[in-house]
Amino acid sequence: MENQQNQAPNLFDVMGKIGRLYTARVLEAQKNFLGHLQQAAVDPKLSTGVPSENPWQAWSSYVTDAAQRSVLFWDILRERGNIYLEQVKEGNPPLLAFKWEIVSDGRTFERPVNYALARIIPPDGVKLDETKRPFIIVDPRAGQGPGIGGFKHQSEVGVALRFGHPVYCLIFFTEPEPGQTILDITAAEVQFLETVVKRHPKSPKPTIYGNCQGGWASMMIAAADPDKAGPIVINGTPMSYWSGSWSGGEDENPMRYSGGLLGGSWMSLLASDLGNGKFDGAYLVQNFENLNPGNTNWNKYYNVWKHIDTERERFLEFEKWWGAFILMNEEEIRWIVDNLFIGNKLARGEVKAAPGTYLDLKAIRSPIVIFSSKGDNITPPQQAINWVADVYSSTAEIKAKGQVIVGLLQEDVGHLGIFVSGKVAQKEHTEIIEALDYIERLRPGLYVMELEVTSGEGKDRYLSTFREVQMEDMRKFNRLERRDEKAFEVVAEVSAINEKSYALFGRPMVKRMVNETMAQLGRTFHPLRVQHWAVSDLNPMMWPLSAMAPAVKAARKPVGEENPFRKIEETGSEWIAASWNLYRDLRDATSESAFFQIYGSLIALGAAGDVKPGQPVEKRPDSRELPFVKEALAAIEKGGYPEALARIGALVGQYAGPIPLDRLALTDEIIRADKVLSKISADEGRRLRSEAGVMVLMEPRRTLNALPALLSRKEDRERILQFLESCMSMEGITREQRDMLDRITTLLSEKKAGARAGISTKKKVQKK
Repeated sequence: MENQQNQAPNLFDVMGKIGRLYTARVLEAQKNFLGHLQQAAVDPKLSTGVPSENPWQAWSSYVTDAAQRSVLFWDILRERGNIYLEQVKEGNPPLLAFKWEIVSDGRTFERPVNYALARIIPPDGVKLDETKRPFIIVDPRAGQGPGIGGFKHQSEVGVALRFGHPVYCLIFFTEPEPGQTILDITAAEVQFLETVVKRHPKSPKPTIYGNCQGGWASMMIAAADPDKAGPIVINGTPMSYWSGSWSGGEDENPMRYSGGLLGGSWMSLLASDLGNGKFDGAYLVQNFENLNPGNTNWNKYYNVWKHIDTERERFLEFEKWWGAFILMNEEEIRWIVDNLFIGNKLARGEVKAAPGTYLDLKAIRSPIVIFSSKGDNITPPQQAINWVADVYSSTAEIKAKGQVIVGLLQEDVGHLGIFVSGKVAQKEHTEIIEALDYIERLRPGLYVMELEVTSGEGKDRYLSTFREVQMEDMRKFNRLERRDEKAFEVVAEVSAINEKSYALFGRPMVKRMVNETMAQLGRTFHPLRVQHWAVSDLNPMMWPLSAMAPAVKAARKPVGEENPFRKIEETGSEWIAASWNLYRDLRDATSESAFFQIYGSLIALGAAGDVKPGQPVEKRPDSRELPFVKEALAAIEKGGYPEALARIGALVGQYAGPIPLDRLALTDEIIRADKVLSKISADEGRRLRSEAGVMVLMEPRRTLNALPALLSRKEDRERILQFLESCMSMEGITREQRDMLDRITTLLSEKKAGARAGISTKKKVQKK
């Protein structure tokens, strides 16, 4: 009874907070709408001013221009429809801007999957260095076909080729193989990785470069076969789908609420049943388009109409990929929804692999680079980064595991821009690929990669630096410290209930009503497909355009930007876009409010989510009690020259500022030139840096004082002292680093002097 009495105030408190947040977001949406209208009204570029020609003549010129643009606009849409039909006829092949060949076909495996490993054939003038690490580009299978990583010459594939790396792409086909699952695909991708390793025996381990859904696929590959995977780069990847601050501000993520508002995973089962066992990727693309209805329904098309003479190629190029829809098996979409979107299980180590085993992201030993953007409303930074705190208990555990995790945050590019933007390829992807060979030289830990613009040779150049941070610093990405994620635990429970209800009461009837013919009709008449084939040469009303367009191009008379009616047109467009944005903002605010009204109320009334009654709340273990930390601390007084150098690096490195890339390159040169360090394997070097990082984090004084014991040999001490002397003259070291270098030098010099004194005394005794 007492518990029920306490629940009522909690419920009222939750509802009050939800109401205040909803009101704040609605007011912000109205403010943005009015501000957009006012800006459009006073923008000098859109001001009509005094016409430079007769108003009637200006009107006549504008009408002629608008009519010509309209004919050319519909002709472009007709071309888009024809391209779509041709793509469907060819089976939606990969839209790569490079020639390619299939090296290994997953359709021939013992457990066939609709994936294949394709080798990129370098274009003329590009020479590959077969000793450099190969790249494997993993594109998302999230609605469209493959090719986004090599969509343009200025792309991830293009940048890797320019650096001389062999490049492979994991491509997939429109139709899934019967019965294939996500774990079957992961097993096939591991075989592809092994194939690449065998093809390049003299190269370092391959880099796996994953985009969006391909990012978590890349992580699964590396977790399944950590011995063969090299550095991993995940771009715009939703690794922690529940995350995204409930802030009422710029960090809200409307897409994460959709699963809860739709009642969980039963909708994906319904869509699969309507497809006769296959899920249509067009549904996923439609979800993406609904996030920004202003762009989907207006801006995208108006931009083509406005710049009709220059936008044709760009528009058709992108639409060719955007309209290439693929299919999934029911088992695949169900796994994705249950384990990632609703269950959020990958980061928590709850994804089953082989019978009795689970995919453990801690098993990954290669460096991981996380690239995300604040402008990404599909995978915001919280979803891309928070998995680190789900997998590792502390900074000490990251170091103890020998893991290097680097985060790169872009300020404004959207989700697709992370993969297809030429500017991003020239800047972020170029710097990432250039840094990969040296990131392995970073001490284990969590880093932020920062790019500083420098001018030179007539174009912008960038200086990459790496700043170490603590895992606890990640809290700033979550305004509510992830307390809002509690509601998603309840969603997972509700989803399981609804899925069982649909399986019992709805599914038998739906399956009886649907056959393959009905499923194919449903896919053909999906709105996203209709807008392509209905405006193509299949439609007789479009036939005159093919004859009219060339004549219109020949007689083209565009009006200048100063035409007053053109400016009125642009002002009207701004108002339409503002109206769509107002609708979007109000819809998102309502969705967020409804989500927390439903699930926040359930929590306030006592719902526990996936934490069962009586189950103790999991506590983060004390870092010192972790087995690998205990082992490292027990070995502080043990070791020799390599161990001493690793610990000196950790002692000095703890005071480092941003580490420039050229310093990592210098470290690599020093290691290769040292006759002892150069013989140490990559795994052994990783272990040494890992142990040293834990020792310095937990016992810095003891680690420092143990150095003389590790350097009992005279030649080792002298070599270290020479190295320390050269470090003192390096540019960019901090005052704290100099102080530490002085302390280490003094400590080792005293040991050296003590050893000499001992030898001298011994000789005197012998003479006597």
